[in-house]
Amino acid sequence: MRLYYHPLSTCSRRVLMTAHHLKIEIDLALVDLLKGEQNSVGFLKLNPNHKVPVLDDDGYILWESYAIMQYLADVASGQTIYPVHPRARADINRWLFWCGQEFMPGVTTLNWENSIKSLLGIGPADQTEVAGGETSFREAARVLDEHLRGREWICDTGLSLADFAIAAPLADQHSAKLPVADLPDLQRWFEQVQILDCWQRS
Repeated sequence: MRLYYHPLSTCSRRVLMTAHHLKIEIDLALVDLLKGEQNSVGFLKLNPNHKVPVLDDDGYILWESYAIMQYLADVASGQTIYPVHPRARADINRWLFWCGQEFMPGVTTLNWENSIKSLLGIGPADQTEVAGGETSFREAARVLDEHLRGREWICDTGLSLADFAIAAPLADQHSAKLPVADLPDLQRWFEQVQILDCWQRS
């Protein structure tokens, strides 16, 4: 398997966590986002959406990080992070979809305004955008913080793809200036994730 990725990509990070946890060997192919390699003709043949990660499994091309995570779990034997029981899997899927729809928009805005624009040298943060991103992030993060009260992991089945997916963008909490200081259960859970070997290797 080959993964086209970038180390600063949240979406790449969640896939790498999954692969490391499942002990799946993946050949890494760097796509330099800062140089615009995601817009090259060659890469667009892999993913017309200009984004990483992209998985190439013996000619089978798959993009979208959540789909890649699910695929890796499905091809691994004896895994427990994506159970096959319909209700257990539906619960994990619920949080994966929630991550993409509710959690990531605020994260993406704040990461772009407070971090990536500086890396690219394209000007200061737009404070109107920052305010909107903070509101969006806080609304979603509070839902997660309340859900995690009294829980070790996000889903009842234990450590799962949901934890990897949602933890991945929090690696950028300082550079993106994510407002997480008043979310104690989220922070407790995130500290547990950071101890995992798959997190440290990613």
